[in-house]
Amino acid sequence: MSSSSTRPTHLTVSTCNLNQWALDFTGNTSRILQSCRIARSRNSTYRLGPELEICGYGCEDHFLENDTLSHCWDCLATLLISGATDGMLCDFGMPVLHGGVRYNCRVICYDRRVLLIRPKTAMADNGNYREGRYFTPYRPVAGGSGETHALPSEFRRKFGQSSAPFGLHYVRTRDDVTLGCESCEELWAPRSAHIDLALRGVEIIGNGSGSHHELRKLSARMDLILNATKKCGGVYLYSNLRGCDGGRTYYDGCAMIVVNGRIVAQGPQFDVEEVCVVTATVDLEEVRSYRAANPAFGMQAVTLAREGGGQEGGMGALLYEGVCLINEENAIRPRRPEKDLELKVYSPEEECCLGPACWLWDWLRRSGAAGFFLPLSGGADSSSVAAIVAVMCILVTKASRENPQGDVAADCRRICRKDEGNSLWVPSTPQELANCILHTTFMGTDNSSEVTLSRAKRLGEAIGSYHLSIKIDLMVNAVLEVFRLTTGHMPRFASRGGTMTEDLALQNIQARLRMVTSYLFAQLLPWVRGRTGFLLVLGSANVDEGLRGYMTKYDCSSADLNPIGAISKGDLKRMLLFLSKEYPGFEVLGEIANAPPTAELRPIDAATATTEAGHSQTDEEDMGMTYEELGAFGRLRKIARCGPLSMFKNLVITWNHLAPSEVAAKVKRFFYFYSVNRHKMTTITPAYHAEAYSPDDNRFDLRQFLYNTKWTLQFSAIDEVVARYADEEVPDKDKND
Repeated sequence: MSSSSTRPTHLTVSTCNLNQWALDFTGNTSRILQSCRIARSRNSTYRLGPELEICGYGCEDHFLENDTLSHCWDCLATLLISGATDGMLCDFGMPVLHGGVRYNCRVICYDRRVLLIRPKTAMADNGNYREGRYFTPYRPVAGGSGETHALPSEFRRKFGQSSAPFGLHYVRTRDDVTLGCESCEELWAPRSAHIDLALRGVEIIGNGSGSHHELRKLSARMDLILNATKKCGGVYLYSNLRGCDGGRTYYDGCAMIVVNGRIVAQGPQFDVEEVCVVTATVDLEEVRSYRAANPAFGMQAVTLAREGGGQEGGMGALLYEGVCLINEENAIRPRRPEKDLELKVYSPEEECCLGPACWLWDWLRRSGAAGFFLPLSGGADSSSVAAIVAVMCILVTKASRENPQGDVAADCRRICRKDEGNSLWVPSTPQELANCILHTTFMGTDNSSEVTLSRAKRLGEAIGSYHLSIKIDLMVNAVLEVFRLTTGHMPRFASRGGTMTEDLALQNIQARLRMVTSYLFAQLLPWVRGRTGFLLVLGSANVDEGLRGYMTKYDCSSADLNPIGAISKGDLKRMLLFLSKEYPGFEVLGEIANAPPTAELRPIDAATATTEAGHSQTDEEDMGMTYEELGAFGRLRKIARCGPLSMFKNLVITWNHLAPSEVAAKVKRFFYFYSVNRHKMTTITPAYHAEAYSPDDNRFDLRQFLYNTKWTLQFSAIDEVVARYADEEVPDKDKND
């Protein structure tokens, strides 16, 4: 028998990223089981999984169906029968109906028994999250003794267990290991659950999360995790979903294990693999020593113990003598790196291409499509989409070649229609894969320039896409001729004597016919190439254009998917410049990024056309505002929750290079075009969610789409504020420079 001083205090723990799919119970269970087997093969005695991993986080209103809950219990039983929890404590995420109330729960199991059902106490209800629509935040029963949940009858038949503890308990094992739960939003709450758990002596805290990607969000999330244990000490495991589970969001993984504020293991944020298990060996003695050295921690822990309660109550320990997480008899020599890890955070330019690339891969392989079709204009937006697909091809090719028998390679063969027999074909280069799945077409008219035609062709060659260049003037002229025969009138561009109404109609018909042509080619190009299947049409309208409504309704912005619909023009340009330097052969992206954006829907005016744009029509001139200004308007409108007046009050201070009346005019102009075009957001293409000021009307930005565009009271209030400012001389920026 070992003495207390020589008794082992090391144990190996695992957390994971899982690419789950809403309502894919069979696939989800398989991926969970795979993660458990990997964790066990690494000698782990604790495995943590993501939030709602059994059914998928994105079930949304399917959570209201009792079928969803009952199927989760079926899957949990399958996991227990398969031996997932044999000798290993597993923390699963699933919904549970308790006392007629639906809860978002953690279900902790060991040796085919349910040890604890721990409900979530704080719901995520901001942005894309609607947890309060489906779940109720748990509040403990009076007295803090906890509750008992009656398990489905099959658990009594198969495992001899009819009930399990339900509440905010934590688990204490025979070898004196204490383990508790904190679920996603609870970490972000002002009074996080891990604080009380730590003060009660809980050494290991598992956070099963369902956190989606947003540009520049990861650092904030990781800071919370690091600070949680830096302040309170402890072992903190973070598990997250990773991938697209059937909607606009991409869950961005980054499973992590932190000890006393130090990162000891971290999983990738973006990847095309479905299962990633992160493992570390931790020493609980380090946690105990760290906490004991902090007088403030000791004082608060004693105070909590004396009071006999806490912020939630009902958080007592459940002692399980049959559970042992530290192997004392056949101890395996613990191994871990000598140095702690540095937090890996991608730059926004990398996030812009990696996140949407992985999102598109999930859509492609799960939709049954044979590839993508992209109208490629040679401008920054459509070129960004093409570049994102190119990055997807790079990731998939790398994963396929590293493991030709893996799931990624199998999906690749199926999509490329090379899965007959026992073939282990994998693409030799990303360009070979792109030629199979990406179809790009330049749809020019008499108003298109040779510059954009050349850029589109060179980009298609660099990526390896199946590229075509066509003219659609025949279609445009045919539609206009039908109009002339019907009405006796033929519209003209403003530069040729027409009105702005005629001019806009002539621009829109070109744009809308490109959408019709896109779907025709998407259906028939696989047939033309002797293949089967269909192509998903990709859109390429950025978040700033959607915000202002600078797009034609049902033009090429109407598609099946839009990977850049929530990314700003500025971020896209920086991404293009990054890729032009990162990947040899992609230099044309730098040229595209530096070119002035142009719609090329009006006739070219040779007198005003620039060499860089190749055209006389530019986006910013048409919009009456710059993309940088649009970004500022978008962040204030959505993130800072500003109406017209508060937006003006903010900008009149920060835009001090403009007179107050000029700032007021810009704010009014923005809100006019935003409101008059808001209806376009009701039909917007499903877009990858990347930006906190996305104007997506369907799930994220919930506002009306019929406005009084005069904003009478709001604009009058702005005018009153402008009148208070004395006339002032605006500094000459050039002189100051």
